[in-house]
Amino acid sequence: MEQIFYLANMWKESILKLLRLDNLVNNLTDYVETRLELVKLEVKEEIAKAIARITIMLVVLMAFSLFIIFISITLALWLATFWGYMMGFGAVALFYFLMLIIVLALRQPVSAALEEKLKEKLND
Repeated sequence: MEQIFYLANMWKESILKLLRLDNLVNNLTDYVETRLELVKLEVKEEIAKAIARITIMLVVLMAFSLFIIFISITLALWLATFWGYMMGFGAVALFYFLMLIIVLALRQPVSAALEEKLKEKLND
């Protein structure tokens, strides 16, 4: 079986040399290999950029979440000086409940708009 592969390989090489295509084939394979390496590097670069963006967005989201938590506690304590603790914290909770209702009511149009923006970003 090995002899058949050896003979086939010799036959292929002799025909390529006869037609002087051996250099062309070598150049073509080198070009394809180089092109594949370039694509791999470009993909790695895009992945690195995406991970960096996600990391930054997570840090900003965490900082914003902490800001919202502390501002909510501050507002509730300030309202508690006028209405008492139950009413102060209740008013802040009611505000967030109303925001939840609004977000749930508008989730379809907002979701569609965000989806369109993301598609535009990804196509650029």
